[in-house]
Amino acid sequence: MHLIAVCGTAMGALAAALKELGLLVTGSDDGVYPPMSEFLAKRGIVVNKGFSADNLAYGPDLVIVGNAVKKDNPEAVRVFETGLPYCSMPQAINRFMAKDNRTIVVTGTHGKTTTSSIAAWLLYEAGLDPSFLIGGILKNFGSSYRVGKGGYMVIEGDEYDTAFFDKQPKFMHYRPDIAVWTGAEFDHADIFSDFDHVKSAFEAFFSGIPEQSPLVGFGRDPNAGDLLENRRCRVETYGEGASDNWRLEAQAPVPPWNRFSVYRGSQMFGRFRMKLPGAHNRLNALAAIAAVSGLGIGPEAIAKGLETFEGIRRRQEIRGVKNDITVIDDFAHHPTAVRETIGAIRSVYPENRLIAVFEPRTNTSMRNVFQEVYPFSFDGADMVCVRKPPLLHKVPEDMRFSSRRLAQDLKKRGISASYFGDTEGIIKFLTREATAGDVVLVMSNGGFDDIHNRLLEKL
Repeated sequence: MHLIAVCGTAMGALAAALKELGLLVTGSDDGVYPPMSEFLAKRGIVVNKGFSADNLAYGPDLVIVGNAVKKDNPEAVRVFETGLPYCSMPQAINRFMAKDNRTIVVTGTHGKTTTSSIAAWLLYEAGLDPSFLIGGILKNFGSSYRVGKGGYMVIEGDEYDTAFFDKQPKFMHYRPDIAVWTGAEFDHADIFSDFDHVKSAFEAFFSGIPEQSPLVGFGRDPNAGDLLENRRCRVETYGEGASDNWRLEAQAPVPPWNRFSVYRGSQMFGRFRMKLPGAHNRLNALAAIAAVSGLGIGPEAIAKGLETFEGIRRRQEIRGVKNDITVIDDFAHHPTAVRETIGAIRSVYPENRLIAVFEPRTNTSMRNVFQEVYPFSFDGADMVCVRKPPLLHKVPEDMRFSSRRLAQDLKKRGISASYFGDTEGIIKFLTREATAGDVVLVMSNGGFDDIHNRLLEKL
């Protein structure tokens, strides 16, 4: 196997899984650096630095093309010139990992990684020895993938496009035994033209779910009626509504525990607690509970699994505490995710000053599509630091998001906010302004110039 753009999170995990399955694996990328370079080297996977047709000279049996690869990539060009067999990442997952397994595929705009991770851990704790491939590192395993032997697999179903030769969402390649949908909002503005385009992708996925496979869907989503009704497969809704098949009732949180009860129809299913904070994580857990119960896992095993679930890296992850100042890392970038993450951290630290640090870095957040929405996502924060998008040059000038304007709009809403042109400015500001008891919540889908470690060092 040869993987083009092997250093992506999912591609790297796939490469490691293929190696574990006994295949000879090579790869290439133009950004070969830690931690992914170390991750692959530790597993004996040869990674070529830079893309070159010569990397294919040994004649691999199959070339797996990542979705970051463009058609003019020299290795992609050589594949088509020579007729080497090739496929996309989700096609490879199907062929080598999901084949002969009963699969849980988790889709939706928000919560996919957390819901998938909880489901995988619940299967593992129940003794079902699952495989999984998820877009985050599960702390319980220290990995984003696992090759199990139990005949079950959990896949995070991404709606982003598959490859330059296949522009449909990745999840369209999967045929789930159990499907989960956490809801839909507009995102990935570089791929989808509008929200109707997003809905059409989920519509197509739902239409392909086999009749015998249940679809567990978020009943409170405004689009649930349009997307979940009149399906050939069985639909089970989850949420907090009286009509939901799986209903959640929250209890008063007693840190570190997030407590809740679950009803299936009118019957109590179980009482649970976990260490993941926030209302959104209760719903993520509920979706996972509904999914794994379809495989015969009962409430007692689920309760044990939730209590021992350690979470996912970069999801409300405490990176360190210095001088009684807590620095937390989170992947949040969409306005809804920012709002829910701030709410979750606030529930754990109700009396502390909460400083939110935000880097708009995704292809969507760097565009002005959410310019009017973001000011309402930070209400739970006492202070906000907004960085200038680091890759703004990639966006047409008339479509660019303005971090400066966001800071101004937040001030108008009575929230202390500051704009920064670079990460160094934020670190200097926080080193000067943060005091004992403060909680600094850093939100970005990227590395943010290693702001977490650099700030802790300065503190």
